[in-house]
Amino acid sequence: MATPSASTSLPPLASSLKGGAGRLLSLLQVRLELLSVEARMEFNRLVELLVGVMLACLLGCMGLGFLAMLITVALWDSHRLLALTAFTVLFLTLAGVAVWQVRTRLRQGSQLFAASLAELQQDRDALQS
Repeated sequence: MATPSASTSLPPLASSLKGGAGRLLSLLQVRLELLSVEARMEFNRLVELLVGVMLACLLGCMGLGFLAMLITVALWDSHRLLALTAFTVLFLTLAGVAVWQVRTRLRQGSQLFAASLAELQQDRDALQS
């Protein structure tokens, strides 16, 4: 009986390596796409925080402006006082809500690349078993 030569065992090994490399590249592509999605989500979160901070600053400044006008006009007729009080309360309340929302988002923290890391851990566990 003839023993199989090295040349007959090479094609299945080469095709197996080629298939494995293709699967590895496909897996890598999916992971990189997930990484890019998470990076975009983090960018959007940072933009939301920046807009919230700007809104809080703007409304806070407007509220302080109306508060200054309120104190200035406090010695004048009573009708102006009611309008300035309403605007002061409105803008300061809106500024407080904006600050509260920004603080809530900051306390949640960033989940940057959490899904990618979890998927890579699953991949590693699958390859080890």
